[in-house]
Amino acid sequence: MGYARFAVWYLRLVAFVNFLSAVWVSLGQDVRRHNQEDLFTPYLLTAGFASGVFTAFLAITMRRRKRAAWLLNLGLSGAFLALLAFAMVFPEIRRHPQNWVSLGLTAAFTGALVLGRREFYAKGDRANPKLAAAVGAGGLLASSLLAALLVTVTNERHSPFAACWRYGTLRLVSITDFRSPGIATPNWVDVTVNGLSTVLLLAVLYAAFRSRRAVDPLTDDDEKRLRELLDRHGERDSLGYFALRREKSVVWSPSGKAAVAYRVVGGVALASGDPLGDPEAWPGAIEPWLDQARAHGWIPAVMGASEEAGTVYARHGLDALELGDEALVEVAEFTLEGRAMRTVRQAHNRVRRAGYTVRIRRHEEIPATEMAALVKRADDWRDGATERGFSMALGRLGDARDGRCVMLECADGQGELRALLSFVPWGPHGLSLDLMRRDRDSDNGLVEFMVIELLRRAREIGITQVSLNFAMFRSVFERGGRLGAGPVLRLWRSLLSFFSRWWQIESLYRANAKYRPIWEPRFLLFEKSADLPRIGLASARAEGFLELPGLHRTHLEKQR
Repeated sequence: MGYARFAVWYLRLVAFVNFLSAVWVSLGQDVRRHNQEDLFTPYLLTAGFASGVFTAFLAITMRRRKRAAWLLNLGLSGAFLALLAFAMVFPEIRRHPQNWVSLGLTAAFTGALVLGRREFYAKGDRANPKLAAAVGAGGLLASSLLAALLVTVTNERHSPFAACWRYGTLRLVSITDFRSPGIATPNWVDVTVNGLSTVLLLAVLYAAFRSRRAVDPLTDDDEKRLRELLDRHGERDSLGYFALRREKSVVWSPSGKAAVAYRVVGGVALASGDPLGDPEAWPGAIEPWLDQARAHGWIPAVMGASEEAGTVYARHGLDALELGDEALVEVAEFTLEGRAMRTVRQAHNRVRRAGYTVRIRRHEEIPATEMAALVKRADDWRDGATERGFSMALGRLGDARDGRCVMLECADGQGELRALLSFVPWGPHGLSLDLMRRDRDSDNGLVEFMVIELLRRAREIGITQVSLNFAMFRSVFERGGRLGAGPVLRLWRSLLSFFSRWWQIESLYRANAKYRPIWEPRFLLFEKSADLPRIGLASARAEGFLELPGLHRTHLEKQR
């Protein structure tokens, strides 16, 4: 076990004992007695819930190799070790064996920090000290006023507000229990105030140890070089064009022949799809991307990687989890004939007989005034205010640099626009679905009608393959419904079907399956299983399913 791992495990064990002492009354009383009666317990062992939260937070930040957390622990443990060493001068302290144990454990922890100092390399944001000070000052003011209000409302002795404010503030910042002669409050008020102090402490620590939020977004030169890579190797990955999202950052291989595009969300360096460029140069881009993530304390993760890229990432220490399958359609093999396509054929004919028509154009062929009108209609038809998508969406429409994208416009019998589809290039002869919008008052089946029209007329624009929607957990729905499926698989399928009431999980699979596509598996790549919940949260934020009020929109506006 390395020195850093020893320090992390020490903090984890101390956090566990603190939490246990908070619920195990006799154990908590013993620990507090050792602290109060001229005895000393090891570093950070104080038998309380708040101290357990504090220690657990330090363990998490130390596991992520945060330099700021190392400095804080070294300062605190060094001071505590000096206090213990000084106390051992007195005979009444030396005669208690547990004090020697405390001294030894604290010395071992401090020594591990000193010897393992090179293992704590992750940098924080330069603005963290100012942010932590602002959060501490503002949070202390707000929480003390709230505490004073609670004390004033529940105080049985009707003391002045200033006395209640003083009492609430002292309970917020004090680590010992105390009572004021002019204050008599119920126990739940004191517990609530202590809870506020814990929340405030966590907020200050988060601000102090926060990872750098992002590096520089794509520059014009980066975008130009990425487009050159797409021109040479774009046919390898249907998601390659989405690397041009402008809130992403990019890491290049030394040769410049490969790149990894990513975005930092909630301390997660989230890449999507495969690395761009020559596969032989992929390791040269993956290694500096991982090095940069570790240098800033970010959690590296990749969404939607192909099996080929997943194999390369695995050689660099990442593990893989199958997310689902991407629906790919070969134009030459697509047909509406046959019994299996009867339902799709009938739906297509029904919409066509209703007078709907589809117009297919490259974006560069659309006049600027028409494009502006199309963008406005697409915004009007959007489901909610948030533009969703990250790994499989471009996040913009009508940009002059995206002239090779393809627009499908569906109009009714009166020539009124009713639906839009936009596809990004996938190499010289492929398209990948980007944007899908329709008028909710229009007839059902318009999207299917437009996709079929694209597949039937693809040769008009020189297209041989089309990538449609991504079907998450597709294999579960397919195998779980078969005869002989096991109980675990059937239970997993039932659970996903339940959640499909709110998220389009099963419906996306059904919508794609009707075209009888080729299913291409896509993977989530991660370094540690313990990071999966945080990666899932970051992915939900990046895709627009979970929005932090005011932050993400402001960030995007700055990038634009």
